[in-house]
Amino acid sequence: MPPKGERRKQQIVDTAKQMFIEKGFQSTHIGQVCEKLDIARGTVYQYFRNKKEILYAILEDVLENIEDIFDQDDFNEFFSSNPNSDQVLEFINKRLMSCISVLLGEPIVIKLIYKEIIGVDEDVNEEVSKAVAAISKHVAREVEELMSRGVYKPSLDPKITAMMIVGGVMLVVYEYDRTRQNVLDSNLISIIAKNYLYGVLK
Repeated sequence: MPPKGERRKQQIVDTAKQMFIEKGFQSTHIGQVCEKLDIARGTVYQYFRNKKEILYAILEDVLENIEDIFDQDDFNEFFSSNPNSDQVLEFINKRLMSCISVLLGEPIVIKLIYKEIIGVDEDVNEEVSKAVAAISKHVAREVEELMSRGVYKPSLDPKITAMMIVGGVMLVVYEYDRTRQNVLDSNLISIIAKNYLYGVLK
């Protein structure tokens, strides 16, 4: 898609996203999005058949970003260089913080998970559940790889560890958003990453 088309598509997504949050999903109509952007309905329908597809596009963007962060080729290339322990921790920390930043940057996903976007139906809820499961799967694979390389304890359960990480991050984001605190605070990202990497034992 040409750059101009990509920009227009993103404008539609961003505008609809804000309306979903403020007005609710059911109360937001394509015509209102068009009015806000001063465009014809046909312009929206060039990119999306309905407003559900706009929500799915948001989820898809999040998943694509997570997949890029946990790229297996990057992982293999890094470990092929025989890094020392400090480099390994820095590498893990960077990937984790990037993942957290993606989730922090899309509070609508958190609102969908906690059923705070009024008017969504079971189809949307199912797609949200699939997205969360896909994110957890990427994290679990990373945990498993790091266990096999002796970086993480062999006693960990990758799936449960991943669910705790993803669920914990989403709960923190939800609480920060609910209480109107700065969810993009870099200190918050650092605290979450440190708790995950180093635990809470003295």
